[in-house]
Amino acid sequence: MALKIRPLHDRVVVKRLENETKTASGIVIPDNAAEKPDQGEVVAVGPGKRGDDGKLIAPDVKAGDRILFGKYAGSTVKIDGEEILVLREEDILGVLA
Repeated sequence: MALKIRPLHDRVVVKRLENETKTASGIVIPDNAAEKPDQGEVVAVGPGKRGDDGKLIAPDVKAGDRILFGKYAGSTVKIDGEEILVLREEDILGVLA
């Protein structure tokens, strides 16, 4: 996936992973009842933010990582017809193994 966006500072560009549309018992969940997924794949990462001493603090995530984030974290933007999420690294709850 080649996006036309380069994140700045400690920002991370994420593609949301789709939620299951069917429960374990086989019930289909309609689109309007489904919640936004809170997992995604990191597409691009900024260079990091500057500490109080002026040194660059490198981000802990990299492109390709699968992450967890809060339901209302970041900003959703549409680029080339594709919806992506731009959030700060501090909004990431964890990296999935």
